[in-house]
Amino acid sequence: MMKTGTGRRAFIKTSAGLLGCAWLPGIFRLELPRYEEKQYAFKTYRPGKTLAPVQCITPDDGFYLHTFYNKSPWSASGRYFAVTRLPYQKGKALWGDVADVCVIDLERRSIRTVYRTKAWGFQLGANVQWQYGSDHYLYTNDVVDGKVVCVRVDVRDQAAVVYAGAKYDLAPDNRSVISPQLLNMNMTQYGYSVPDPPAGSPIPFTRKDMLQEGLWKTDLASNRVSLLAPFTSFLERSGEDHAFYSQAILYLFHSQFNRQNTRILQVLRAQVNNKGRNASLFSMNADGTQLTQCLGMEKWNQKAPGGSGNHPNWHPDGEHVVMNCVPTWLGYKDMRFCQFRYDGSGFTILSERHTGSGHPSIDDTGRYLLADAYPKQTYIVSANGEIPIRLINLRNDEEQILCTIANDVGGKGKQYTAANQLEGGSGYKLDPHPVWGPGGKSIAFNGAPEGRRQVYIADLKHVVSF
Repeated sequence: MMKTGTGRRAFIKTSAGLLGCAWLPGIFRLELPRYEEKQYAFKTYRPGKTLAPVQCITPDDGFYLHTFYNKSPWSASGRYFAVTRLPYQKGKALWGDVADVCVIDLERRSIRTVYRTKAWGFQLGANVQWQYGSDHYLYTNDVVDGKVVCVRVDVRDQAAVVYAGAKYDLAPDNRSVISPQLLNMNMTQYGYSVPDPPAGSPIPFTRKDMLQEGLWKTDLASNRVSLLAPFTSFLERSGEDHAFYSQAILYLFHSQFNRQNTRILQVLRAQVNNKGRNASLFSMNADGTQLTQCLGMEKWNQKAPGGSGNHPNWHPDGEHVVMNCVPTWLGYKDMRFCQFRYDGSGFTILSERHTGSGHPSIDDTGRYLLADAYPKQTYIVSANGEIPIRLINLRNDEEQILCTIANDVGGKGKQYTAANQLEGGSGYKLDPHPVWGPGGKSIAFNGAPEGRRQVYIADLKHVVSF
């Protein structure tokens, strides 16, 4: 738990050196400095040479990215856009280094730092997320007394509150956050959590640790942290994977509420001798009940030239999951965009003509599928190695390439893992992570056509029809 002091008033000091005092029981309030607002020009990307007009919306003074393909970086009004400015873009993220949480005013074409944090990684940045329905509050994480904790930033009044638990995802009713243990998420894949603790590498769970861990929930009103779904529950409901998982050390990866706030999607991974991922997928009610394995390890890990299963994401209807799979059990030998219900039933192929890739998501109407690709998915990547931003009309199974963009920031995209300790670290990996904008009329994605991480918006008004 966070230190609360012994006197009448308790204080904490954040990673940026800001002093916070107790505001409500266990919740600390910070007064933040007002950072300078900087105006700059947006740059058109390859004018007239892309299917949809594309602009670079970040300045050239740093290394930027939005959060992920399933988290909107736009505020409720669509005027403001959240990004992370990284302290560097290559190598391994180091414990103690600070990244900036920034807000772009898309009307004024300006940017302002609103918070500085030590809780960041190269794939999700500072995991920045707008409060639902708000232009006013942003959620991120920070490191306080060696613990990762959720911070709500008031971007208008330049204040923040610090909670007792960490955030991986914010509930759509804005009342709670959920998170696995973020201090060892790097055990199975780097960059989606925070830098490794001072020892310099992720500390694996022991069997005893694991039995006390799982998916955590922080109630933001009471600041109460509770274990929503323990690993013991995942083991009990792991079906045909039970024998393997019983001998492994379990870890949680992506956690995601559906927009209806009724269910949570949870990726489970497992390692033997600190190796492997051995992933499967679970869903549960938002209160942690009815935990169900909806895609087992065998189906998840079927392999094709483009890779094995990956990137589960809620369909906008909140009932179905969309992800890349290699459905060999249906006779397919390559990766496909697939869909199934939260309980695993109704497995279908979304596109017969187009192979799966990258990070798939579907717009609010259910008509269009958006995705990017990995460099190794050569069946869709350009001959020059640029990554396509793909748009597939699911009604007629027609694909359009909105644009292609380079994403090599050095090292040809080498991925740092605990197993192979590749030179350079996760800072060599940049995924576009295309994400839908307000009303499906725009998208945002990352790219590095000049070798520097930047964020782009494509205008789809003349491309999509609803």
